[in-house]
Amino acid sequence: MRIVAALAFSLLALPCPAQEKLPIFDAHLHYSHDAWDTVPADQAIAILRKSGVKRALVSSSDDEGNQRLYRAAPELVIPELRPYRKRGEIGTWFRDSTLIPYLEKQLSRYRYAALGEYHIYGADVDLPVPRRMIELARQYGLFLHSHSDADAIERQFKQWPQARILWAHSGFDRPEKVAEMLRKHETLWCDLAFRTDFVSNDTVDPAWRAVFLEFPDRFMVGTDTFTPERWHYVPEHAEWSRRWLADLPRPVAEKIAWKNGEQLFGSFPSSSD
Repeated sequence: MRIVAALAFSLLALPCPAQEKLPIFDAHLHYSHDAWDTVPADQAIAILRKSGVKRALVSSSDDEGNQRLYRAAPELVIPELRPYRKRGEIGTWFRDSTLIPYLEKQLSRYRYAALGEYHIYGADVDLPVPRRMIELARQYGLFLHSHSDADAIERQFKQWPQARILWAHSGFDRPEKVAEMLRKHETLWCDLAFRTDFVSNDTVDPAWRAVFLEFPDRFMVGTDTFTPERWHYVPEHAEWSRRWLADLPRPVAEKIAWKNGEQLFGSFPSSSD
Protein backbone atom coordinates (compact mmCIF):
# COMPACT_ATOMS: atom_id res chain seq x y z
CA MET A 1 0.00 0.00 0.00
CA ARG A 2 2.84 2.33 0.89
CA ILE A 3 4.50 1.56 -2.45
CA VAL A 4 1.30 2.43 -4.31
CA ALA A 5 0.92 5.67 -2.37
CA ALA A 6 4.53 6.61 -3.01
CA LEU A 7 4.15 5.91 -6.71
CA ALA A 8 0.99 8.03 -6.88
CA PHE A 9 2.74 10.89 -5.10
CA SER A 10 5.71 10.70 -7.46
CA LEU A 11 3.40 10.85 -10.48
CA LEU A 12 1.65 13.90 -9.09
CA ALA A 13 5.01 15.57 -8.55
CA LEU A 14 6.00 15.20 -12.20
CA PRO A 15 5.68 18.45 -14.20
CA CYS A 16 2.69 18.54 -16.55
CA PRO A 17 3.68 18.68 -20.21
CA ALA A 18 3.27 22.16 -21.63
CA GLN A 19 0.30 22.62 -23.92
CA GLU A 20 1.11 22.82 -27.57
CA LYS A 21 1.69 26.34 -28.80
CA LEU A 22 -1.46 27.68 -30.39
CA PRO A 23 -1.26 28.31 -34.13
CA ILE A 24 -2.78 31.59 -35.26
CA PHE A 25 -5.20 32.44 -38.03
CA ASP A 26 -4.64 36.17 -38.53
CA ALA A 27 -7.90 37.57 -39.86
CA HIS A 28 -6.79 41.17 -40.37
CA LEU A 29 -3.60 41.98 -42.25
CA HIS A 30 -2.73 44.61 -44.88
CA TYR A 31 0.18 44.63 -47.32
CA SER A 32 -0.24 47.94 -49.13
CA HIS A 33 1.88 49.69 -51.73
CA ASP A 34 4.07 51.45 -49.16
CA ALA A 35 4.99 48.12 -47.52
CA TRP A 36 6.62 46.43 -50.52
CA ASP A 37 9.99 48.14 -50.28
CA THR A 38 10.08 48.27 -46.48
CA VAL A 39 9.03 44.65 -45.99
CA PRO A 40 9.53 42.64 -49.21
CA ALA A 41 7.15 39.76 -49.79
CA ASP A 42 9.62 37.03 -48.82
CA GLN A 43 10.35 38.86 -45.57
CA ALA A 44 6.66 39.32 -44.81
CA ILE A 45 6.05 35.60 -45.33
CA ALA A 46 9.03 34.77 -43.10
CA ILE A 47 7.56 36.98 -40.36
CA LEU A 48 4.24 35.15 -40.57
CA ARG A 49 5.89 31.74 -40.39
CA LYS A 50 8.10 32.79 -37.48
CA SER A 51 4.99 34.00 -35.65
CA GLY A 52 3.24 30.64 -35.98
CA VAL A 53 0.56 32.07 -38.27
CA LYS A 54 -1.27 29.13 -39.85
CA ARG A 55 -3.08 31.22 -42.45
CA ALA A 56 -3.74 34.92 -42.95
CA LEU A 57 -6.55 36.97 -44.46
CA VAL A 58 -4.77 39.78 -46.32
CA SER A 59 -5.90 42.89 -48.16
CA SER A 60 -3.91 45.71 -49.70
CA SER A 61 -4.11 49.15 -51.32
CA ASP A 62 -3.86 48.59 -54.22
CA ASP A 63 -4.39 44.88 -54.83
CA GLU A 64 -0.84 44.23 -56.07
CA GLY A 65 0.37 43.64 -52.51
CA ASN A 66 -2.18 40.89 -52.10
CA GLN A 67 -1.10 39.19 -55.27
CA ARG A 68 2.60 39.39 -54.38
CA LEU A 69 2.04 37.68 -51.04
CA TYR A 70 -0.32 35.10 -52.51
CA ARG A 71 2.19 34.18 -55.21
CA ALA A 72 4.91 33.88 -52.57
CA ALA A 73 2.91 31.59 -50.26
CA PRO A 74 -0.49 30.47 -51.61
CA GLU A 75 -0.79 27.88 -48.83
CA LEU A 76 -0.59 30.65 -46.22
CA VAL A 77 -2.19 33.79 -47.71
CA ILE A 78 -5.93 34.20 -48.31
CA PRO A 79 -6.55 37.35 -50.39
CA GLU A 80 -9.45 39.74 -49.98
CA LEU A 81 -10.10 42.59 -52.38
CA ARG A 82 -9.99 46.04 -50.82
CA PRO A 83 -11.79 48.95 -52.52
CA TYR A 84 -8.80 51.25 -52.04
CA ARG A 85 -6.27 51.82 -54.79
CA LYS A 86 -4.05 53.99 -52.59
CA ARG A 87 -3.97 55.50 -49.15
CA GLY A 88 -6.34 58.39 -48.60
CA GLU A 89 -9.44 56.75 -50.10
CA ILE A 90 -10.87 55.59 -46.76
CA GLY A 91 -13.25 58.55 -46.55
CA THR A 92 -14.05 58.93 -50.26
CA TRP A 93 -14.35 55.48 -51.85
CA PHE A 94 -18.09 55.10 -51.21
CA ARG A 95 -18.82 58.15 -53.41
CA ASP A 96 -16.32 57.30 -56.16
CA SER A 97 -18.05 55.62 -59.10
CA THR A 98 -14.69 54.82 -60.76
CA LEU A 99 -14.19 52.22 -58.05
CA ILE A 100 -16.76 49.82 -59.50
CA PRO A 101 -14.92 49.10 -62.80
CA TYR A 102 -11.76 48.53 -60.73
CA LEU A 103 -13.51 45.96 -58.52
CA GLU A 104 -15.12 44.28 -61.51
CA LYS A 105 -11.79 44.04 -63.30
CA GLN A 106 -9.98 42.52 -60.31
CA LEU A 107 -12.79 40.06 -59.61
CA SER A 108 -12.62 38.88 -63.22
CA ARG A 109 -8.84 38.33 -62.96
CA TYR A 110 -8.27 36.79 -59.52
CA ARG A 111 -9.97 34.78 -56.81
CA TYR A 112 -10.74 36.22 -53.39
CA ALA A 113 -12.35 35.12 -50.15
CA ALA A 114 -13.81 38.51 -49.24
CA LEU A 115 -14.27 42.15 -50.11
CA GLY A 116 -12.60 44.43 -47.57
CA GLU A 117 -11.50 45.60 -45.23
CA TYR A 118 -13.46 48.76 -46.04
CA HIS A 119 -14.58 51.66 -43.84
CA ILE A 120 -18.25 52.57 -43.96
CA TYR A 121 -20.63 54.07 -41.41
CA GLY A 122 -24.38 54.47 -41.06
CA ALA A 123 -26.44 55.51 -44.08
CA ASP A 124 -23.38 55.75 -46.35
CA VAL A 125 -23.86 52.00 -46.89
CA ASP A 126 -26.97 52.81 -48.91
CA LEU A 127 -25.14 54.96 -51.45
CA PRO A 128 -24.89 53.53 -55.01
CA VAL A 129 -21.19 52.52 -54.83
CA PRO A 130 -21.42 50.44 -51.63
CA ARG A 131 -24.67 48.92 -52.87
CA ARG A 132 -22.99 47.78 -56.06
CA MET A 133 -20.02 46.44 -54.11
CA ILE A 134 -22.36 44.36 -51.95
CA GLU A 135 -24.05 43.10 -55.12
CA LEU A 136 -20.64 41.99 -56.39
CA ALA A 137 -19.97 40.19 -53.12
CA ARG A 138 -23.26 38.36 -53.55
CA GLN A 139 -22.48 37.55 -57.20
CA TYR A 140 -19.07 36.08 -56.34
CA GLY A 141 -20.08 34.51 -53.02
CA LEU A 142 -17.67 36.61 -50.95
CA PHE A 143 -17.50 37.63 -47.32
CA LEU A 144 -17.77 41.31 -46.45
CA HIS A 145 -15.01 42.57 -44.12
CA SER A 146 -16.61 45.71 -42.76
CA HIS A 147 -14.99 48.38 -40.56
CA SER A 148 -18.29 49.87 -39.47
CA ASP A 149 -20.60 50.95 -36.72
CA ALA A 150 -23.52 48.73 -35.80
CA ASP A 151 -25.89 50.79 -37.93
CA ALA A 152 -23.88 50.11 -41.07
CA ILE A 153 -23.79 46.39 -40.27
CA GLU A 154 -27.59 46.37 -39.91
CA ARG A 155 -27.98 48.18 -43.23
CA GLN A 156 -25.73 45.69 -45.02
CA PHE A 157 -27.83 42.80 -43.76
CA LYS A 158 -30.94 44.65 -44.86
CA GLN A 159 -29.53 44.87 -48.39
CA TRP A 160 -28.39 41.26 -48.35
CA PRO A 161 -29.93 39.18 -45.54
CA GLN A 162 -27.75 36.17 -46.39
CA ALA A 163 -24.51 38.16 -46.28
CA ARG A 164 -21.56 36.75 -44.36
CA ILE A 165 -19.92 39.67 -42.59
CA LEU A 166 -16.66 39.83 -40.68
CA TRP A 167 -17.00 42.85 -38.38
CA ALA A 168 -13.56 44.47 -38.23
CA HIS A 169 -12.40 45.30 -34.70
CA SER A 170 -15.77 44.05 -33.43
CA GLY A 171 -16.92 47.55 -34.33
CA PHE A 172 -14.78 48.99 -31.52
CA ASP A 173 -18.01 48.50 -29.61
CA ARG A 174 -18.69 47.42 -26.03
CA PRO A 175 -19.15 43.69 -25.34
CA GLU A 176 -22.86 44.00 -24.61
CA LYS A 177 -23.51 45.52 -28.04
CA VAL A 178 -21.33 42.96 -29.78
CA ALA A 179 -23.25 40.17 -28.10
CA GLU A 180 -26.55 41.77 -29.11
CA MET A 181 -25.44 41.90 -32.75
CA LEU A 182 -24.21 38.30 -32.72
CA ARG A 183 -27.49 37.07 -31.27
CA LYS A 184 -29.39 38.89 -33.99
CA HIS A 185 -27.26 37.87 -36.98
CA GLU A 186 -26.15 34.25 -37.33
CA THR A 187 -23.79 35.06 -40.21
CA LEU A 188 -21.88 37.80 -38.41
CA TRP A 189 -18.36 37.18 -37.14
CA CYS A 190 -15.95 39.52 -35.38
CA ASP A 191 -12.23 40.10 -35.52
CA LEU A 192 -10.38 41.49 -32.51
CA ALA A 193 -7.73 43.40 -34.43
CA PHE A 194 -6.15 46.45 -32.82
CA ARG A 195 -8.10 45.99 -29.59
CA THR A 196 -6.58 45.58 -26.13
CA ASP A 197 -9.50 46.84 -24.06
CA PHE A 198 -10.81 43.32 -23.39
CA VAL A 199 -7.60 42.23 -21.64
CA SER A 200 -5.72 43.45 -18.58
CA ASN A 201 -2.45 41.79 -17.56
CA ASP A 202 -3.26 38.85 -19.86
CA THR A 203 -6.59 38.34 -18.06
CA VAL A 204 -9.80 38.59 -20.08
CA ASP A 205 -12.32 41.16 -18.87
CA PRO A 206 -15.35 39.38 -17.30
CA ALA A 207 -17.85 41.01 -19.66
CA TRP A 208 -15.84 39.96 -22.70
CA ARG A 209 -15.26 36.50 -21.25
CA ALA A 210 -19.01 36.01 -21.12
CA VAL A 211 -19.32 36.96 -24.80
CA PHE A 212 -16.44 34.68 -25.86
CA LEU A 213 -17.98 31.77 -23.95
CA GLU A 214 -21.44 32.44 -25.42
CA PHE A 215 -20.08 32.77 -28.97
CA PRO A 216 -16.86 30.75 -29.16
CA ASP A 217 -17.37 30.16 -32.90
CA ARG A 218 -17.70 33.83 -33.86
CA PHE A 219 -14.37 35.52 -33.03
CA MET A 220 -10.92 35.67 -34.65
CA VAL A 221 -7.69 37.46 -33.80
CA GLY A 222 -5.95 39.92 -36.12
CA THR A 223 -2.88 42.15 -36.07
CA ASP A 224 -3.95 44.95 -38.45
CA THR A 225 -0.72 45.93 -40.23
CA PHE A 226 -2.18 49.27 -41.33
CA THR A 227 1.35 50.74 -41.58
CA PRO A 228 4.43 48.92 -42.89
CA GLU A 229 6.13 49.15 -39.48
CA ARG A 230 3.43 47.02 -37.89
CA TRP A 231 4.62 44.01 -39.86
CA HIS A 232 7.46 43.78 -37.34
CA TYR A 233 4.84 43.64 -34.58
CA VAL A 234 3.21 40.45 -35.91
CA PRO A 235 5.32 38.03 -33.79
CA GLU A 236 4.76 40.08 -30.63
CA HIS A 237 1.03 40.28 -31.30
CA ALA A 238 0.82 36.52 -31.86
CA GLU A 239 2.53 35.86 -28.52
CA TRP A 240 0.30 38.37 -26.75
CA SER A 241 -2.76 36.68 -28.25
CA ARG A 242 -1.59 33.31 -26.97
CA ARG A 243 -1.12 34.70 -23.47
CA TRP A 244 -4.61 36.13 -23.10
CA LEU A 245 -6.20 33.18 -24.87
CA ALA A 246 -4.63 30.96 -22.19
CA ASP A 247 -7.05 32.61 -19.76
CA LEU A 248 -9.95 30.97 -21.61
CA PRO A 249 -10.88 27.28 -21.69
CA ARG A 250 -8.56 25.54 -24.14
CA PRO A 251 -11.32 24.56 -26.64
CA VAL A 252 -12.52 28.18 -26.78
CA ALA A 253 -8.96 29.49 -27.11
CA GLU A 254 -8.28 27.13 -30.01
CA LYS A 255 -11.39 28.29 -31.84
CA ILE A 256 -10.58 31.99 -31.51
CA ALA A 257 -6.88 31.47 -32.25
CA TRP A 258 -7.29 29.55 -35.51
CA LYS A 259 -10.12 27.06 -35.81
CA ASN A 260 -12.84 29.63 -36.57
CA GLY A 261 -10.76 31.19 -39.32
CA GLU A 262 -9.97 27.79 -40.74
CA GLN A 263 -13.63 26.81 -40.63
CA LEU A 264 -14.70 29.94 -42.50
CA PHE A 265 -11.83 30.44 -44.96
CA GLY A 266 -9.81 27.23 -44.93
CA SER A 267 -11.41 25.91 -48.10
CA PHE A 268 -10.06 28.82 -50.13
CA PRO A 269 -7.81 27.38 -52.87
CA SER A 270 -4.13 27.39 -51.99
CA SER A 271 -3.11 28.18 -55.55
CA SER A 272 -4.44 30.14 -58.51
CA ASP A 273 -4.31 27.14 -60.83
